[in-house]
Amino acid sequence: MSTDPKANYLAHQIEIDAAVARTLASGWYILGQEVTAFEQEFANYLGVAHAIGVANGTDAILIALRACNIGIGDMVATVSHTAVATVAAIEMCGATPILIDVLPETFTINPAHLADMLKLYEGKIKAIIPVHLYGHPADMPTIMDLAKQYGLYVIEDCAQAHGAMIHGQKVGSWGDLATFSFYPTKNLAALGDGGAVVTNKVELAERVKLLRQYGWREKYISDVPGLNSRLDELQAAILRVNLTHLDEENRRRREIAQLYQQLLASTALNLPQAAPNVTHVYHQYVVRSPNRSELQTYLKQHGLNPLIHYPMPVHLQPAYRDRVPLSPHGLAQTEQLCQEILSLPMYPQLSNEYVQKASKLITQYLSSYES
Repeated sequence: MSTDPKANYLAHQIEIDAAVARTLASGWYILGQEVTAFEQEFANYLGVAHAIGVANGTDAILIALRACNIGIGDMVATVSHTAVATVAAIEMCGATPILIDVLPETFTINPAHLADMLKLYEGKIKAIIPVHLYGHPADMPTIMDLAKQYGLYVIEDCAQAHGAMIHGQKVGSWGDLATFSFYPTKNLAALGDGGAVVTNKVELAERVKLLRQYGWREKYISDVPGLNSRLDELQAAILRVNLTHLDEENRRRREIAQLYQQLLASTALNLPQAAPNVTHVYHQYVVRSPNRSELQTYLKQHGLNPLIHYPMPVHLQPAYRDRVPLSPHGLAQTEQLCQEILSLPMYPQLSNEYVQKASKLITQYLSSYES
């Protein structure tokens, strides 16, 4: 691969154009050879037995839950600091989300609080959905031990962590099932919506395949009530190309993160850190500052566009406030970090010069603010 990000981008686009042309020429647009090939290639990449393409990441979570026969009367433990899709999918299958605080270092589910909740709601909680947020994995070894102790399903939400690893094992291969989004901003991206459910368990894979297309084993005959949630051929062809670039682009994300770390080390910002034995893929590079709003305004005034993922935790949003069960420990870390987090520019084509410019502006602003 060239060291010129623009040259790499153009070469990558030529590959995508060829894949799109090949797919259009085939005349087959739904559940054809491209989807089958991508499912196999993605499963091989993750080190799992089965990958099943679906329409989007939200459907992936919903279908995974239904594959586990989770529904009305069941509870599912997850976090409030996540994209709302995680919680919405739980409610879509009729279950009740129960929200747990996160660790301040990794922004992922707090295993100690999870353990307390499983004890408190023993027999009612049927599954855990750990979210690998911003590209950093949740503590899967501990979560899997807890799930085994209580006989629960684990469904990994990997929407922001394609290629991330714990002890060299990719996320998506730890739980009973795992779900992925291929939204255009993801590390592994389509040019529209797309998603996948992956698993090592043949019976769950078969149920996911049924659920994604009306419950059909035989065309037009529904064995179970299902959905219409299919990854299309064009998106699969694009994903096949992008999958071949994923590891290199994740490596570049880590380079950019390391450069930010070096350039911002002397500031008062709270910088992201990877836990031991974890390979972070930096879907976002998220810093924390008690002066977040002022810093964001200053950077926008100077031509940068830092974002906030996410400005309001799910449990405080109007649709969920005062009706979704929360951990008795409270969600103090979640509520605090949502006032402080700021996502600095992060994508593989970002130049070192841009990172240097952004870091210089941040350093200048914080120096003047502190003085």
